[in-house]
Amino acid sequence: MKPDPAKLLEEALKLSPEARAALAASLLESLDKGVDEDLEAAWAAEIAKRIQELDSGAVEPVPWAEARRMIWAGSAAREGMGSSRGNRGGPYRTRVVPGAERRGG
Repeated sequence: MKPDPAKLLEEALKLSPEARAALAASLLESLDKGVDEDLEAAWAAEIAKRIQELDSGAVEPVPWAEARRMIWAGSAAREGMGSSRGNRGGPYRTRVVPGAERRGG
């Protein structure tokens, strides 16, 4: 007899927040069949690039509320235009900083 997912969820929701977080982490980890080292390296490089851009002042962070508005506006525009392209650079404003190199993406 297979466990009922709805009953499992009902029981899991009775756990403390810490226990639920640990359970969620274990469930997510169980979905990872293996680590794609190339993908991990690509993400690490992208994170390092974005940190460098923030630290150098080449980009300016956008508050979450504004970023969320930008995401929703872009999503609505893409639905109307049928485009699958979005703001791939993340919620940042690019500004020209004298002497700072800007790499294209």
